[in-house]
Amino acid sequence: MPDKSFLDWPFFADRHRTHAAALEEWATDKLAHVDHDDIDASCASLVSAMGADGFLMNSAVDPVDPDALLDVRTLCLTREILARHDGLADFAFAMQGLGTGAISLFGTPEQKVEWLPKTRAGKAISAFALTEPGSGSDVAATASTAIADGNGFVLNGEKTWISNGGIADVYTVFARTGDAPGAKGLSAFILPADTPGLEIAERLDTIAPHPLATLKFNDIRLPGDARIGQTGEGFKIAMSVLDVFRSTVAAAALGFARRALDESLSRVSSRKVQGQSLFDLQMVQGHIAEMALRIDAAALLVYRAAWTKDSGAPRVSREAAMAKLFSTDEAQKVIDAAVQLHGGDGVRSGAMVERLYREIRALRIYEGASDVQKVIIARTTMANAT
Repeated sequence: MPDKSFLDWPFFADRHRTHAAALEEWATDKLAHVDHDDIDASCASLVSAMGADGFLMNSAVDPVDPDALLDVRTLCLTREILARHDGLADFAFAMQGLGTGAISLFGTPEQKVEWLPKTRAGKAISAFALTEPGSGSDVAATASTAIADGNGFVLNGEKTWISNGGIADVYTVFARTGDAPGAKGLSAFILPADTPGLEIAERLDTIAPHPLATLKFNDIRLPGDARIGQTGEGFKIAMSVLDVFRSTVAAAALGFARRALDESLSRVSSRKVQGQSLFDLQMVQGHIAEMALRIDAAALLVYRAAWTKDSGAPRVSREAAMAKLFSTDEAQKVIDAAVQLHGGDGVRSGAMVERLYREIRALRIYEGASDVQKVIIARTTMANAT
């Protein structure tokens, strides 16, 4: 049984515990046998199922409530629970939130009403198109352009490592709209997938398969109302979205780590060595203790960041960066220990801990690599001290 004692921490309200219990029951029933061979079809099916059963409602704000806010604790709990059950399910949920995050936070009432009911119901798949071949984590180096033309814009450029690329119905795209250097010249746009000029240039394979693609924009004409926020606000919008969803990446890592500990506890209690259980060996107990410690420390950072944002903090860059850096790095260590405790079975293709080993690695890269998080933490720490 997974540890649920953390739900009694003061970070949570009753609505969070109710949500966690309902999602746990749903995931136990629905995610036991997810097809990982046809990932496009599986992701579409997962989005549809989560939408039909109401578990995407928290991925975006209520489009008809002008005061609605994202509940970051619910987002984190959802990703933790889904990741513990199945990495592809976590991915499918996460992208519904990240892909529409800019609309939730900065969209006009019309933009919200047009897209959020569809993504919250699982009837449209969303994507977040930020990364470029020549910029990586350096968003300010974005080279794609959206040049004003009459009442609209003409979009050209390329994006890569775009999650849900090739299967999404709508993309949030960031491009350069002015002559201002670096971060000051960027804007954000809504790009429906059926817009002429959008090319899926390449599908990308990774060690833990997810729908990923390189996109090319070939003289795409966008109406003026496709812009999210004001011209030149793209960098602020991107950072605000990541400020929310970085904490959820940490929560997904936490879910992977919890599953690795659960699998390890089952292994060491049932495996016999020289007439005694593997758990009776003190070195094994040491591994279990370190795994449990890493998980609880990560959980405290994850839910501190989420609680801080939900409590009204305008930005949680430092808290979210700490949560993501620590949780993803420590989850990697927990899962590596789980593989070790499973011996040869730990590296058997398709074994749960082997799947977790492949799943966790990307989390230390996307939405800001670990080294980027260190820079954020250092700079915010210095800023707070001066």
